[in-house]
Amino acid sequence: MNVVVLVGRLTRDPDIRQSQGESQTVVARYTLAVDRRFSRNNAEQAADFISMVSFGKTAEFIEKYVHKGTKLVVRGRIQTGSYTNKDGQKVYTTDVVGEDVEFAESKKAAEGYDGGSSYSAPPQDMGGNTSGGVDDGFINVPDGINEDLPFA
Repeated sequence: MNVVVLVGRLTRDPDIRQSQGESQTVVARYTLAVDRRFSRNNAEQAADFISMVSFGKTAEFIEKYVHKGTKLVVRGRIQTGSYTNKDGQKVYTTDVVGEDVEFAESKKAAEGYDGGSSYSAPPQDMGGNTSGGVDDGFINVPDGINEDLPFA
């Protein structure tokens, strides 16, 4: 089974082109910076830069709504290939074909993204509520609430 699920941010605006041939389709090429779960020697968060390609309606969605810094969840598959370059050398390629693309954060959260490796949430008061009245669609649960729940 060839299934890939990635969560990461675009490193630059996607490259959008039309395929050549009889049935033209939109092709989007982009790179996702995907944080590694662990880093070595207490270094800053390390990331892998994954080459991605999407076709058709998915590529049209990317063209219309996605730009540098956008955090995405991408489901797809790994695809390998090869071609001969202009010098006559065979070049091998590996891409992830993004077949299903979704936003990984709200528009408000994306606006707060500072370009670093992580998103910093709004400050919280002692009750667990965010200051500034940000309505992200989630209910704020105060600390210590587990003691009052019968099933916790």
